[in-house]
Amino acid sequence: MEKVLLWAEQTPFAQGDTDEDIPYLVPFPVEHRQAPAVIVCPGGGYGRKAPHEGEPIARWLNSIGIAAFVLQYRVAPYRHPVPLGDAKRAIRLVRGQAEQWGIDPQRLGILGFSAGGHLASSTGLHYDEGDREAADPLERISSRPDLMILCYPVISLTRHFHEGSKINLLGPEPDEQLALLLSGELQVNGATPPTFLWHTADDAAVPVENSLLLAMALSEHRIPHELHVYESGRHGLGLADEHPEAHTWTQLCEKWLRRRGF
Repeated sequence: MEKVLLWAEQTPFAQGDTDEDIPYLVPFPVEHRQAPAVIVCPGGGYGRKAPHEGEPIARWLNSIGIAAFVLQYRVAPYRHPVPLGDAKRAIRLVRGQAEQWGIDPQRLGILGFSAGGHLASSTGLHYDEGDREAADPLERISSRPDLMILCYPVISLTRHFHEGSKINLLGPEPDEQLALLLSGELQVNGATPPTFLWHTADDAAVPVENSLLLAMALSEHRIPHELHVYESGRHGLGLADEHPEAHTWTQLCEKWLRRRGF
């Protein structure tokens, strides 16, 4: 499969030259021009990337007419701000090459599972509008996603948090001020992108409170959002094809995307 490096030359913070050191996108384009697009962030506790939350999700997005880009972001031993920098760069890269890929740069979303959901939400909460003085043209482009799709996401790093994700992202002795900064429910504001959330109520790895806390914050700031909580189902369901209830999340999400012009 095609790999598109996030940085064509020197990669910031790289500790080596393997696939784990050099972040990249795998594009899954669609045939029609000016298509909407979504960047996909697989989960894995900031320690790995789960394959079933990558290509299969991109193929589903393609099936509903949306171009997809699976992001191979850096994980432990890389820590914050490296994964977030990778995700922001991915947004800029896809926008900057939108014409080449036949996509609409004004309809670019981000989707993430579990810790990838934390990364996706962090991208939507800590974006910037680009540096107009930057020598690199891509760095002049906004890193704000137009919407977020968060699937059983890690959101908080201070309440109901997933310990493994927190340690992998912030280290064994996390700075609690940084944990507050990266707790999504505390960072929502009036410019936060519209958001689709789903979770299972008995998720044993990432408590459902993560999605509930974010939904409450979105509601308080009048951000358009949709939340679906299924009564039961293990963590890491991905497409949830074989789950009797949770498999409907893709249908619900497609309808939501259509309402948002995707």
